[in-house]
Amino acid sequence: MDTSAVPAHRPTAPSRAQRRTARTHRWRRDTTELAAVFTACAVADLVANVVVHGHDGPVLLLGSAAALLVTTACHAWWAHRHPHAPTAPDPGAPPGEAEVTGPLKDFEQTALWRVRTTVPDSPGSLARVSTALAGLGVNIVSMQAHPLPDATVDEFLVRAPRTLARTELAAALAAAGGRDIWTDPADAHDLVDVPAHVLALATRTALDAAELPVALRQLFGRCTIRQYPGGGRQAAAGVDGHVMRLPAPSGDLTELTRPQLPFTPTEFARAQALVELDSLLGPRIPKVEARLSLPAGTDLTVRRADADDKAAALAMHHRCSKEALRRRYHGPVNDADRYLDHLLDPRHGQTLAVEATDRRIVALAHLMWDDDSAEVALLVEDDWQRRGLGVDLLRRMAALALEGRVRTVYAVTHASNTGLISTMRRLGAPLDYQVEEGTLVITAHLTETAERLPTPWPTGPGR
Repeated sequence: MDTSAVPAHRPTAPSRAQRRTARTHRWRRDTTELAAVFTACAVADLVANVVVHGHDGPVLLLGSAAALLVTTACHAWWAHRHPHAPTAPDPGAPPGEAEVTGPLKDFEQTALWRVRTTVPDSPGSLARVSTALAGLGVNIVSMQAHPLPDATVDEFLVRAPRTLARTELAAALAAAGGRDIWTDPADAHDLVDVPAHVLALATRTALDAAELPVALRQLFGRCTIRQYPGGGRQAAAGVDGHVMRLPAPSGDLTELTRPQLPFTPTEFARAQALVELDSLLGPRIPKVEARLSLPAGTDLTVRRADADDKAAALAMHHRCSKEALRRRYHGPVNDADRYLDHLLDPRHGQTLAVEATDRRIVALAHLMWDDDSAEVALLVEDDWQRRGLGVDLLRRMAALALEGRVRTVYAVTHASNTGLISTMRRLGAPLDYQVEEGTLVITAHLTETAERLPTPWPTGPGR
């Protein structure tokens, strides 16, 4: 496959009539320039004779200088008030020197698209695709090649006229020899160099084990991520079409499913590198915290929690009423304790703990990644309820979700849990409600409330 750079707009050879017109245009221009030179020499000789031999030579010279200054000032003012309109390109100008015109000059009239297509691994295949895109007025912003045994998957980030339909874009790629064509709208987050993007995701994963699912989702787009403890001992690593399996040295298995787009070996290599980095570094969370001052004057600390906090979390469970535990875990109260191992594992999400001055945990909040969304859950000890802890924790979890480019969060509870319903409403985001057999699912859309959410850790590392 030819991987050399291909211009988005391929110039065409000028016709015989265009070449003849260009030669005539250059001849007239050269004649005019010569006449201007001779005229300037004659005027200069006349002015010199007047200045040297005339009685008013110095006065004439000063007057000429003043006139030139006034003319220059007037020209600058006029040019500022009336900018020149773009001129038509010179037919005889070399290719590439003509001014860029057309719909792509105004970025407000364009849209970003991610495009992927499979092409034959042969010379000229990339050139044909690029020419097809140029014919639609589409500009290639970035491009990646994913080699396969008998073909190549080309992935583009393109800027296209907003009026261009998805079907037209796909049809042009198919006519250029592309197959298995996939298109998806993109946004400004995709305008980033791919190696730099992967390094940034690796850095976030190195700082926080909870970032691995977020990093994989940002790397591959919409996909389902499931983790199976101990499942990696039986599964083989690799890609099977729309499924990617990533066994970890610890024996766990991470499985990614992307129905709309098959994975490539290049993507598998990137994902495997992130999983190996996560396994090498082991369990870790950033040392971040924030102070809370309640209206009653009590100072509390909000921080990230992990497996080391299990004993304190169990003690809080035993201080909570059965009703509080039932509203939180939606099942038998006696089973509440066994959920903590999963909830305090940073690879499944992020857990926030509110700690009193005597080191007791009085509230727990969980943010658990779930495809393109995230589930939020709250448990506040009975003696600390109705003090604003739930609202503060929910806002922090929403901000953490937005940091991971998750735009919706949802909570699952009983339809009679008016406390959680009120807390979700105070988030200030549009809410969707769905009730099935007494179970209520409240979904908050965070895009409209992003600017009002606090920074979770104002002074924490890596944030």
